[in-house]
Amino acid sequence: MSTIPVTKRGAEKLREELHRLKTVDRPWVINAISEARAQGDLSENAEYEVAKDRQGFIEGRIQEIEGKLSAAQIIDPTALDAGGKVVFGATVELEEESTGEAVKYQIVGEDEADLKLGLINISSPIARALIGKEEGDTAEVQAPGGLKHYEIVAISYV
Repeated sequence: MSTIPVTKRGAEKLREELHRLKTVDRPWVINAISEARAQGDLSENAEYEVAKDRQGFIEGRIQEIEGKLSAAQIIDPTALDAGGKVVFGATVELEEESTGEAVKYQIVGEDEADLKLGLINISSPIARALIGKEEGDTAEVQAPGGLKHYEIVAISYV
């Protein structure tokens, strides 16, 4: 199995979700199933069906998170020494060449990505275009609105 890059913060979020699923959600759904069973005929019991579906989702998510954490390569951006290059975990300040619009992104793993917070997935087109570049370089990105050119203004590892 290949490794999955995850920032330290992202791994902690996954661990917190796993803990909540095992200590809160799983016991709750087990209780809901037993209460639904106590109502009698299971063939016409909608509460039972909903609780069983929820249990399947919870157990699936637990397995998914455990798998991701076991394959995770946890990267601490503050400990990176990338020689000024854009790498996983780096925070990059960009300026779109045509409009002068400034944006700031951190390149993170799939589960951490949230564009509203400036966290972009390592496999996104813009992240792929930035990897390996340095300050002053231009990255060419094929966006839904057409080809865009970004100048790398600053790179930090925070």
